[in-house]
Amino acid sequence: MEEHDSPWLTRPKSILVATNLSDLPRLMPFALHMAGESRARLQLVHALPVSAEFSADATGMPYYNREGALSEAENMLEPWCSRARKLGLECVAIVRDGQPAVREIIDVINHSRPDRLLLGTRSLSRLGKLLLGSVAEQVLRSANLPVFTIGPEAHLQGHSHRQPAVLFATTLGEGHQANAALACQFAAAQGARLVMLHVLPALQERRGNGCDVLFETITYELHQLAHRIGARSSTDIEIKVAHGNPADQILAEASAIDANLIVMGAADHSVFDSITHDRTVCRVLAHASCPVLSLHGSTAQRLQSETEAAAVH
Repeated sequence: MEEHDSPWLTRPKSILVATNLSDLPRLMPFALHMAGESRARLQLVHALPVSAEFSADATGMPYYNREGALSEAENMLEPWCSRARKLGLECVAIVRDGQPAVREIIDVINHSRPDRLLLGTRSLSRLGKLLLGSVAEQVLRSANLPVFTIGPEAHLQGHSHRQPAVLFATTLGEGHQANAALACQFAAAQGARLVMLHVLPALQERRGNGCDVLFETITYELHQLAHRIGARSSTDIEIKVAHGNPADQILAEASAIDANLIVMGAADHSVFDSITHDRTVCRVLAHASCPVLSLHGSTAQRLQSETEAAAVH
């Protein structure tokens, strides 16, 4: 890796896992694996929901049981901390209470300044909306650091003779060069190949010569992008342009190459401000079999600045 790459992205020193406790068995295998790669410090944070602070007495009347809720959460987190410590990793559990859960988690992020956040997502509802849960959705919008979302179908891949693969799904929109550079960094750090995918609408497959020109133009732009980011890395980069539904094509390609990471960058909060209405993002987050990395806000701007500075030198 070159000196002007971003080790805070690919080799984190601190990883924060925001959990609702029920998603611990899904999140923690990824957290332990990621922390083990860079010997990162793990912090497991759970913010008590208001409903967890009340119990019922013998007459059925509710009463405030803060200590009981705190104790139960700590008891669920501690076995995972113990497992991490047995692997030689530093791990602490944080249970917060006192203000809305989102604010508690953001406070932890602002105070401890982790390099990476792991967050669980749920599946799609009948209406096609992503059931992140209100806390997770607001954290995803607000956190200005790399966010790795772990969906209900995600699983840690076992050992394979195939070379690992990172999938970078791009619309070639704002910030795509910085996000492509990030995807290349992750691929290089893992000894993986990088597949860059752009999806054209299915209708354009049947519109004759104009579509052929568009296909060739997109392919050329992707090759130019691969040349620019690949010049600083020995990473194998493969270009793919597909027609069809973007979410279907992204998920199909990720499955075909056994991707261990999907990178879907966003230059600002726009994607996440309407996340329950963006069916492509929703479906990928809900059905990906591997983590999905998202960048936005100041993190994307920082990466863009580093990429531009590297280009100058």
